[in-house]
Amino acid sequence: MIVTTSSRPDDQLIQTAMEIAFELNGSYVKRSKQAVEYLKKNYRDNTLVVGKNRLELHFLDQNNPLFFHPNSAMFRIKRLLKGEKDPFSEACNLQVGDSFLDCTLGLASDSIVASYIVGKEGIVKGIEESSSLAYIVKTGLQQWETGLEVLDNAMKRIDVSSNDHLTFLRGCPNNSYDVIYFDPMFEETIEESIGILPLKSIANFTPLKKEAINEAKRVAKRRIVLKDHWRSTRFEENGFIVNIRKSAKFHYGVIEISD
Repeated sequence: MIVTTSSRPDDQLIQTAMEIAFELNGSYVKRSKQAVEYLKKNYRDNTLVVGKNRLELHFLDQNNPLFFHPNSAMFRIKRLLKGEKDPFSEACNLQVGDSFLDCTLGLASDSIVASYIVGKEGIVKGIEESSSLAYIVKTGLQQWETGLEVLDNAMKRIDVSSNDHLTFLRGCPNNSYDVIYFDPMFEETIEESIGILPLKSIANFTPLKKEAINEAKRVAKRRIVLKDHWRSTRFEENGFIVNIRKSAKFHYGVIEISD
């Protein structure tokens, strides 16, 4: 990956881009008014553009860049504020003060909702295997301003780490988190999910391992939740009780942890 700046950068932005390149083991390239498409083709690599307000990852084989945005979390939290229901929230049954581990953070939409629910008394930890995606999301969570204070505060409380979730789970003590959540890339594509196309260029498509579920059973205090395509075999294979939603393309499965 190469790292550059937006056009017309100041000295501070250039320094920031150089530091990000070092942290992500990338190569800093001076922008020099060159188009991003030219940089991608010339260096034959993905290009991270560092701007004053956001980071954009431009993929060699994609036209649309990946960047952080609170996405669906914004209207989901607004619905919760009105007293409306949210399927994810119901599946996780989170309470104020709970601890929540998101093993497949992605763009953090579900973790933002979880952070809002558990509040400042709770803990939300997000694990993302891709170091570049983890960096983009971690930075975005701290910098993005929506104008909705409870949402902004919820984003800032999320602790992001770049790691393989199985490795992370292995290192956790027993009963570390109230709820552990998995949202792996679906075995089948949902055609309407155009918004996540850039994410697919960087996402981990390794199947969810049974060992990860077994480790989660040791680490979770109350429940494990899996979000997956409605046709997925992973629910039955791993013993999840599925909450079937007739009109939905994906379901939530739950494993209750008994004392």
